Amino acid sequence: MWNEKMAARAKCREIDPDALFVQGAAQNRAKLICRGCPVRTQCLAEALDSRIEFGVWGGMTERERRALLRRRKDVTNWYDLLTSAERRYEEDRDRQEADREESPVTAHH
Repeated sequence: MWNEKMAARAKCREIDPDALFVQGAAQNRAKLICRGCPVRTQCLAEALDSRIEFGVWGGMTERERRALLRRRKDVTNWYDLLTSAERRYEEDRDRQEADREESPVTAHH
C-alpha cells in the first residue's frame, strides 16, 4: 500500500503537484514525469484500488484508469496484481541477463 516511504521516492515529489492535474494534451506531458519512477507501479495501484478520479497517477490518466477498471472488473486488489507482475518481470529480466552472461559468444572465422 502507498505510504510516506514510497512518496519520498517518487519522481513527482520534485515538481509542482498541479503538473499532474491537467487536461487534454498536457496529460501526455504529465505522463512523461512518471517514466522511470521507482514507485510508478505502486502509485498506479493506489490510484486504481482507491478509485482516484483525477490526475495522472502511475503514468495513467483518469480516463485510462476508468477504461482499465471497466475492462478488468475481476481485479479486487490492484496492488497485489501489479506488484506481483512487476516482480515476475524483473525476475525474468534478471534471469535473461544472467543467461546471456553465462553463454559465451562464439566467434566464427
